[in-house]
Amino acid sequence: MQRKPSILAVIAIVLAVLLLGYFATTPIAKSINLGLDLRGGLRVVLEAQETEGKAITEDTITKALGILRTRVDSLGVKETTLYPQGDNRVVIEIAGEDDPEAAVDILKNVAQLEFQDEQGNVLVTGENLENAEARMSQTGSGNAEVLLEFDKEGARLFAEATAANVGKPLLIVIDDKVISAPNVNEPISDGNAVISGSFTAEEAQNLAVQLRSGALPVSFEVMEKRSVGPTLGADSLDKSLKAGIIGLIAVLIFMLGYYRLPGLIADLSLVIYIVLVLGTMSLLGAVLTLPGIAGLALSIGMAVDANVVIYERIKEELRFGKTLGAAIEAGFKRAFWAIFDSNLTTLLAA
Repeated sequence: MQRKPSILAVIAIVLAVLLLGYFATTPIAKSINLGLDLRGGLRVVLEAQETEGKAITEDTITKALGILRTRVDSLGVKETTLYPQGDNRVVIEIAGEDDPEAAVDILKNVAQLEFQDEQGNVLVTGENLENAEARMSQTGSGNAEVLLEFDKEGARLFAEATAANVGKPLLIVIDDKVISAPNVNEPISDGNAVISGSFTAEEAQNLAVQLRSGALPVSFEVMEKRSVGPTLGADSLDKSLKAGIIGLIAVLIFMLGYYRLPGLIADLSLVIYIVLVLGTMSLLGAVLTLPGIAGLALSIGMAVDANVVIYERIKEELRFGKTLGAAIEAGFKRAFWAIFDSNLTTLLAA
């Protein structure tokens, strides 16, 4: 007669733990970014365009990839894959971006900055640019602008350019397009310049990212642009999640049924662990992919394994007649190296 209530108690406790985990993790899980293999996205193939006297080499593509990667990191675009294809192409895969085509436009633009005089002579280029930051206009117009900061050589060239063009316009040109042509009132020797115009905050930020990352060594044309579906379909993903939940329930029931109160503590700690992992991923803006799911499942299994090893060592110490406090202390000490070796082996294998 006592067995039935105990079974019901186990079921009730497991359900309570699961509900706690569900309500704690659901809002967090929804805020985690999914990778290309889970969410799908956009795949774009860019082809480098040869210009007179400038052949496309492996170094050219390598340099372009480095600049593109810097732009991706600055934009905060999640789960973007870039890799070379053939001798003159670059493949960009963007996962679930709200406006992936706009992101591609930002990435593929050369962003060659030049300051020219009225005759079109290039006086300063973006090669001497040290930093570029977007900010709201200081004139109160409500538009945004980009503040430029030159290196030592750039500051010298810019001072000479402004000194030679006092009372004249200085053309600010990006990719052969005149962005603005402000009149020079006096020489500017502090190494700073401002690109102003009818920029929105987003446009100014994107331009700052392009200029800060440097100009691409060659221009690119879009050769292919298509949507990419998730590697794992929605149905398969749902089945995988259900299988994981069933496995988790089985583990919780086993730990509670076999170890009783220590098992309950282990179950609660496991739920807290999952919440902390997912919460950290959400906070850091990390991207969850198929390998990431496998890693999460592995880490949960390792956590359960550690609990089992510790509890078995504690039970052995209790059989030797030690008090509960002494058994817990000795059990943790005996289990430490076994758990350490297990985790180290897993880390090396990964």
